[in-house]
Amino acid sequence: MWHLYLLLDIASLSVPFLFSFHPKLKFYKLWKYFFPATFIMMAFFIPWDIIFTENGFWGFNEKYLSGIKMANLPIEEWLFFICIPYACLFTIYAFKNLLPNFSFSNKTTTVVYFLLQTILIAMLLYFYDRWYTAVNFGYAILLLALVFNYKRKALNVFFPVFLILLVPFFIVNGFLTGSWIHEEVVWYNDLENLGIRIGTVPVEDNIYALGMLLTVFVLMEKFREKYLLENR
Repeated sequence: MWHLYLLLDIASLSVPFLFSFHPKLKFYKLWKYFFPATFIMMAFFIPWDIIFTENGFWGFNEKYLSGIKMANLPIEEWLFFICIPYACLFTIYAFKNLLPNFSFSNKTTTVVYFLLQTILIAMLLYFYDRWYTAVNFGYAILLLALVFNYKRKALNVFFPVFLILLVPFFIVNGFLTGSWIHEEVVWYNDLENLGIRIGTVPVEDNIYALGMLLTVFVLMEKFREKYLLENR
C-alpha cells in the first residue's frame, strides 16, 4: 500500500475542507490567517524533521510512500504539516462558533498549565540526553510559557478541544506507527525518546501535536486580531 500515508493525509483533510464552506462555520474566511500561521510553524518543524530524519531519530517506510521527496522528506510528510493542522484548527474554530462556552475557566487553565509544565520540565531535566524528548518538550515548555503569560485566553479554548482532538490524532498516528498494519509507516529510534508508547504511538507525539497545533492557533488569533484592529 504505497499510498497509505497519502490517503491518511487526504482523509484527514477531506471532511474539514468540505465543511469549511458551511454557512455556520465559514472556515474558508480564516484561510488568510491559517496559511501564514501554518507556514511559520513549518519553518521550524520542517527543518527539525529533516535533521531528525538524517540522524536516524525517526524515518519512513518506503513501502507506504509514493517515492516523491523534497529535501529528503517524503511529500506525504510535507502534506502532514498542512492537512493535520487544517483538520484540527477547523475543529477548534467549529467549537468556538457552535459552542462558544466550551472552554476552561481561568482557574482550570492555570491548574492544567502548571501541572503540564511541571511534568514536562521534570521529564526534560531527567531525559535531556534523548533528542526527541528534549527538543519536543523544550519547545512545548517555551511555547506554553509564552502563551500563558501573553495570551492566556487562547489556552482556555485550546486545552479542552485539544483533549478531544487526541482521539482522531491517535487513530491517524496509530496507522502511521503500525497499530493496524503489518509494518510502521513512520518508525522511531527509541534510544532518542522515552520508549513509552500508547498503543504504538510514542508518548512524545502528544506533546509534538500540542506544540504544532498551539503554534498555528495562537498565530491565527494574533493575525485575526491585527486584521480586525486595522479594519475597524
